[in-house]
Amino acid sequence: MTKAETAAGNGFKTAEINFNAGADAIKAGFDKAIAGYDSVVGYGKDNAEALIKSATLAGKGAETLHNEIYAYAKQSMEDSIAAGKAILGAKSVHEAIEVQTGFAKTAFEGYVAELTKFNQLFTATAKDSFAPLQNRVQAWAEVVQANVAA
Repeated sequence: MTKAETAAGNGFKTAEINFNAGADAIKAGFDKAIAGYDSVVGYGKDNAEALIKSATLAGKGAETLHNEIYAYAKQSMEDSIAAGKAILGAKSVHEAIEVQTGFAKTAFEGYVAELTKFNQLFTATAKDSFAPLQNRVQAWAEVVQANVAA
């Protein structure tokens, strides 16, 4: 075999080795990309589920808050009517003032207590409804870190 034939054969083998190495690198990169894509698609599905869960929790919280506000408003009206009747039935001005003062004190204390309860309900609803979204943000950070590390 001549030198030229040997050099050509070696060049062909080198080219084949490089071609195979390149093909393997492309395949490995493609496999990584597909794995990353699958994790992103899975993340999107989980996001949709988290949004639905968050909206459901927010809706339930809003319903609870609405029911509490309605119950307070109804009770407040009933108490106001009862106080009005008691004031009108007072036998003296002094008695009417005492009834009015007692009603005002009770109504204000009830108002403050209800506001505290509404605040607690609203805070709990906000916390509960944002929890699924907060979990998704944490999951996204993990997906990004895993894909960067890979």
